[in-house]
Amino acid sequence: MIHGLLWFPLLLSFLLLTALGWLERRRQNLYRIWAAGSEIAKLDNSGAARLKEGLISWSTFEAGKFKDQGSFEISKLELAELMALSSGDAPLTDESQGLCRIRLIGSGKEMDVPFADADRARLWINQLMGKARCDL
Repeated sequence: MIHGLLWFPLLLSFLLLTALGWLERRRQNLYRIWAAGSEIAKLDNSGAARLKEGLISWSTFEAGKFKDQGSFEISKLELAELMALSSGDAPLTDESQGLCRIRLIGSGKEMDVPFADADRARLWINQLMGKARCDL
C-alpha cells in the first residue's frame, strides 16, 4: 500500500505532462494551418504573427483557436521600431534580449506586435522593412 502511494504523484505528473504536450501539439497544428501561405510567420509564447498578401496580422492563442489582435498593411509601413514590452515608449538597445514588441508606424497609425525574443523581432523588422520597400 505504501509503495502504491509513493508512485501516485509520479503517475499524476506523467498525466499532467502528457496533457500539456497534447495541448502544445494542438496549438502548433492550428498555427501551421493559420500560417499556411504566409511570406513570414512566427509562433512564440506571446502569440503568432504573419505577413500574408501584403497584410501583417497577429493573434493570440485562446480557448483552442487563434484570436485576431490586429492587422497592418505593409504598403503603409513607414517605420518599425523595437520597443520594450512593458516600460512605455522605451526603445530597446542592440544588446537587449527577452520580451519586446515591434511598433509599426504608418499613415497616422501605430500598432504593437508582441515578441518573446528580441533577436527574432530584429530579424522581423529587417524583413518587414525590406518587404515594405519592395511594395512601394
